[in-house]
Amino acid sequence: MMKIRTGFRAAATLVAAGALSATLSGCTQYDTTKPSAARAADAKAAARFGTVDCRKVKCVALTFDAGPSENSPRLLDILKQKQVPATFFLLGKNHIAKHPDLVKRMAREGHEIASHTWDHQILTDISDDQVRAEFRRTDDAVERLTGKRPTLMRPPQGRTNDHVSALAKQEGLAQVLWDVTTKDYTVPPSRTITERAVRQTHRDSIILLHDIYKNTVPAVPEVIDRLKAKGYVFVTVPQLIAPGKPVPGKIYKP
Repeated sequence: MMKIRTGFRAAATLVAAGALSATLSGCTQYDTTKPSAARAADAKAAARFGTVDCRKVKCVALTFDAGPSENSPRLLDILKQKQVPATFFLLGKNHIAKHPDLVKRMAREGHEIASHTWDHQILTDISDDQVRAEFRRTDDAVERLTGKRPTLMRPPQGRTNDHVSALAKQEGLAQVLWDVTTKDYTVPPSRTITERAVRQTHRDSIILLHDIYKNTVPAVPEVIDRLKAKGYVFVTVPQLIAPGKPVPGKIYKP
């Protein structure tokens, strides 16, 4: 799963489905912070909700990993039409580097731009210098394109530990995991992606999707419509934890 173009799909099918559960089973150690706890920790801070206060409404964050891709323009059209902000955890090699105009568009249209590293290497398996390079190359590229340096990062396969957190803290990055996965990397039918997303979502959920797969983007309109019908309000990850702010070195997970 090191090369997103040549090996991502095959490796994802074999590895990614169990990656997060393996991480949480005791193989590595780290603490996570729930969005509700992040909000409470900064309850006296000045409001910074934009138009949404997730202390009062039922919020959910829609997140997309591993783009931009050729499917991103259609996704951005859908999000604009539905008036839904998303958080994009972008890859550098073959993605940010290949689609700089899409990165600019994401930022211009109000989405949160975050890092999924440069080359999708497993951060717990590489040296400190390699981890720093994975962070910095992506963050530098995003900052050059948007004028804003990412403050959020999602580790490939969700595999992290306390040491990765310490390195992320040095780079000013908080990590964001998820609680809803549709396993869209196995390329199930769009209806299956929709059903899985809707069934698993609850208040403060962070939904993981990948716009690089052909059946994911077609599922998004119904995911949005059905969750809105259940009373959910879509926000970016920073909005989800406001008035708290992402703290470098922390890991956020519902």
